[in-house]
Amino acid sequence: MNFVRGLQCVCCGATYPARTAFTCPACGITGILDVKYDYPAIARHLTRRVLAQRPERSHWRYRELLPIRAGARVPDLAVGWTPLTPAKALARHVGVNTLYLKDDGRNPSASLKDRASSIGVVKAREKGLSIVACASTGNAASSLAGMAASFGLRSVIFVPERAPEPKITQLLIFGATVLRVRGGYEQAFQLCQQSCERWGWYNRNSGINPYLVEGKKTAGLEICEQLAWKPPDWVAVSVGDGCTVAGIWKGFREMKTLGLIARTPKMLGVQAAGAAPVTAAFLSGKELEPIEPETIADSIAVGVPRNWRKAIAAIRESGGAMINVTDDEILDAMRYTGRLAGVFAEPAAATAVAGIRRAAAEGVIPKRATALAMITGNGLKDTRSARTAVGDPCDIAPDGAGLEAILELRGLIER
Repeated sequence: MNFVRGLQCVCCGATYPARTAFTCPACGITGILDVKYDYPAIARHLTRRVLAQRPERSHWRYRELLPIRAGARVPDLAVGWTPLTPAKALARHVGVNTLYLKDDGRNPSASLKDRASSIGVVKAREKGLSIVACASTGNAASSLAGMAASFGLRSVIFVPERAPEPKITQLLIFGATVLRVRGGYEQAFQLCQQSCERWGWYNRNSGINPYLVEGKKTAGLEICEQLAWKPPDWVAVSVGDGCTVAGIWKGFREMKTLGLIARTPKMLGVQAAGAAPVTAAFLSGKELEPIEPETIADSIAVGVPRNWRKAIAAIRESGGAMINVTDDEILDAMRYTGRLAGVFAEPAAATAVAGIRRAAAEGVIPKRATALAMITGNGLKDTRSARTAVGDPCDIAPDGAGLEAILELRGLIER
C-alpha cells in the first residue's frame, strides 16, 4: 500500500494532492512541500515485530513510510542500514559520556545522499522519465549518477567549478553527463532548474523536491531500530541546504508517532562558520539572508539554502540547537575522528563531530549525555582537504637512513 495522503506547504500550510508539482502553487519556489502520511494506518502495518521479521537490511524495510507505489521496482544497490558503532575514545575527546557514529560513508556512492537518490530514481521511473538531473557540490551528484546507472536511467549533473576532483571522477565513471558551471552552487542550481523545465527531465534537487527528504529520513528510522528503540539524547548533523537535518528529524518524529520509541532526541544542526546562513536565521528568528559561502566543507557550502525553514523547524521542534565551527575545527575533527575511531570523514561529515565537541565545551550538550554524529560522506571524496588536515608522509631513503630518528620522534621506539 501507498500511505501518502498529500503534500503540505511549509510556508502557508496549504495542502495539496500528491500529484502536485514540487513547490506550493501559491507560494512559488519558496513554498517547499512536505509529504504527509496516514500514520494510524501505517501503525497497523509497521510494528517492532514486523520489522524484526523483515530480512532486508536496507532502507527499503521502511516502505510504508516512503512515497513510492506499492510493488514499485527499486534499485538493486543496497542503500542504508549503515554501521552504527560506539566510539569510546572519541567520546572522551569531544567531552560526552557516550558517542556513536552512524557511518553513511558506507553507502554505494559513499554518502548519505544515496538514500535520497534511490527515491528520486524510483519517482522518475514512476513518471516514465528516462533522464534525471540535479545540481550539486558533489555528493548528491555522484549519488544520483550511480543510482541512475544501476536503474537504467541517464543523468545530467550540474556542478560548481569548485567541486572536488574525486567527486567529478566518480560522476564520470557512472556515465553521467557532467556540466561544470563556471560559478558557484547557486548558478549551477538555477541552470539545472531551467534545464529540467525546458527538456522535461526529472528534477532530483532535494532543495525543492519533497520526496528526496523522505529518503534521508530513513537514517533516523534506522538509528531508532539499531539502538534497540532507545535513541540518543543528541544527534548532530551538518547543515548545508537543510534537508538532511530536517529529514532525519522527521524519521525520529514518525517513530514516536507510530509508538515505536518513547522519546525523540534533540537535534544539533552544525554549520561551517563561513557558510552559516541557517544558523543566523535560527538565532535571529528572521528570514534567511543569502551569503557567499567560504569553507573547505564543500558539501555544505550553500549560500542560498532552500530547505532552511524545514531545518529550523526541525531543530526547534526537537528542542535542539544550532552551532557553527571553523574550518580549523573541521580539519582537526577529520584528524581525531580518524585516529580515535577509525572512520575517515569528509569535511562536511567531520563538521558534525566538531559540532558535538564545541557544543559540549559550551555546555549546550551535557557531558553526561549520549550523542550521535552522522558521518554523511567518506573522506576519500575530498582527499585534498584530508591532506591539508594530516600533512605529508615521511620520505626516507631506500637504505632506511633516518628511519630510527623518525620512529623515535613519533614515540614508536626508544633509543
